[in-house]
Amino acid sequence: MTIKMEMVGKTFGPFEREYDFRELMLLGLGCGAGADGITDLEYVYEKNLKILPIFGAMPIVDQIVTKTIDYGYNYAGSLHWGFDLKFHQPLTKTSGKLSTYVLLKGLYDRGPDKGLLAQHIGDTYDETGAKIFTNESWDCLIYDGGFGGPKPPKDIVEIPDREPDYEVSEQIPLNQALIYRLQGDYHPQHVDWEYAKEIGYEKPILHAVSTAGVACRHIIKTLFPGEPERLTRFKTRITSPLLPGVTIKTQMWKMGENLVHFRVIDAATEKAYLNFALVEWK
Repeated sequence: MTIKMEMVGKTFGPFEREYDFRELMLLGLGCGAGADGITDLEYVYEKNLKILPIFGAMPIVDQIVTKTIDYGYNYAGSLHWGFDLKFHQPLTKTSGKLSTYVLLKGLYDRGPDKGLLAQHIGDTYDETGAKIFTNESWDCLIYDGGFGGPKPPKDIVEIPDREPDYEVSEQIPLNQALIYRLQGDYHPQHVDWEYAKEIGYEKPILHAVSTAGVACRHIIKTLFPGEPERLTRFKTRITSPLLPGVTIKTQMWKMGENLVHFRVIDAATEKAYLNFALVEWK
C-alpha cells in the first residue's frame, strides 16, 4: 500500500451520531460501571443519569470514521495510540444529535519496525451548533512505518517518581470488550479469538477507550464524586494492550489545583496500560 500524504490537512465529515439514555447507559456498562451491581450506578441507571465523559472520545474512533479517512494504511495493524479530549461545554444532555468534523492533521513515520502515527483532530457540535468537545486522537499503524514521512513530535506528561496520592483497583470483566464494541468500534481484534491470535495476542484485547473509561470513573469518584460534568480535559497515551480479566490499578498524583497526572497499571505485573496521562476539572 502507498500512504496518501496528500490527504493530510483535509477535513472529513460531518459524521453524525444520535444518542439517548440507552446509548449512554451502554457506554457505562462498556466501561465497567455497575459490573458488581452497585458501583457507579449513576452511569447505568436512568434515575438521575450522569454521562461518563469518555463519551467524547468515541465519535472519532467510530468504524465509519476510520474507514472513511483511509490514507492507505493496513487496517489489521491499527492500534489506538492516545488521545487528548477537551470539553468546551459541560456534558449534561442525555439525548441529542452530534456532528463531528475530523481533520487529518498529520502522518508521521516512526520507522520500518515501529509503524506510522496518524494524528486526527475531531471537533464535535450539538444540534444547536455549539462546539461541545474536541478530541486530538492518535493511531499507530504498526505495519506502515518506513514510508518516508516526517518524524513524530515529542509529547510526554511527567509521572512523578513517588508513591501515588490516590489509587483505585478494579478487575476488568471478561466480557467488557463485547459490550463496549456496541458503541461502534467493531475491529475484530476485540472479539475474534482466531484473528487476535493471528496478530499476536493471546485472546481479544479491550478497547483502549474502554480502559480509559474505567480510569475516568476512578478519577471522578476519587476527586469530584457525583459531578462528572466538571471534567474539562482527559489526556492519555495507550502503552500496552489489555486482556479482559486482569485487575488494574489507576494511580493518581496531585499536580496542582484541579489537576492530576495518572496511569493505569496491571495490579500483578505493574505493566502500564495507560501512561503519561492527565485529567483537569473545574
